[in-house]
Amino acid sequence: MAVPSWLERLRAARKTALVQDGKRKIHYLFEDGKEMAEEYDIKTGQLMSRKWREKNTLGGTGKWQVEVGEPTSPLLGALESELITESSSNPIFMRKDTLSSFQWRIRNLPYPKEVYSVSVEEEQRCCVIRTTNKKYYKKFSIPDLDRYHLPLDAAALSFTHANNTLIITYQKPKEILAAEEQLQKELKKIRAANSGDGDCTTQ
Repeated sequence: MAVPSWLERLRAARKTALVQDGKRKIHYLFEDGKEMAEEYDIKTGQLMSRKWREKNTLGGTGKWQVEVGEPTSPLLGALESELITESSSNPIFMRKDTLSSFQWRIRNLPYPKEVYSVSVEEEQRCCVIRTTNKKYYKKFSIPDLDRYHLPLDAAALSFTHANNTLIITYQKPKEILAAEEQLQKELKKIRAANSGDGDCTTQ
């Protein structure tokens, strides 16, 4: 089973911790230069956000790409922001997990629940949202399953619709739940940079 490989990468990464505003913030620096930043709720251990950044082709620092949490709106110049603003009625796709499931929310989708279908495309390793009225279509992957080399399971997928928001839930496989539990134990051992101890990194 290939499950330990991603955990080993996390263990090998250089990690820095910071506790702020009720969140434990962890910054990972991998051997290949990629960076990952995560925020966890201190009380529940719930993942609040995950972002990735890697060097661009010129070796400079690239922009953060949000995997979990509120999407960051691109910063436009003052003049551009006055002229070009994204419509507030456009669908907004974001991932917001729970302790037991991966969860995605698509805001600004006013159609009734029966319009939507959500399916798993096993060969393409993605989930697909379709609407019978052809108003919305989206394919998205589950990076966590890719990292742990786990298959997609259609039985783990469900969805509901409320308040103009489509909520898609994928129950986490037991392998990921076990790996996350192990990781939480290790992250708690990292002394935060602002906890009065100067040593804030682990190997």
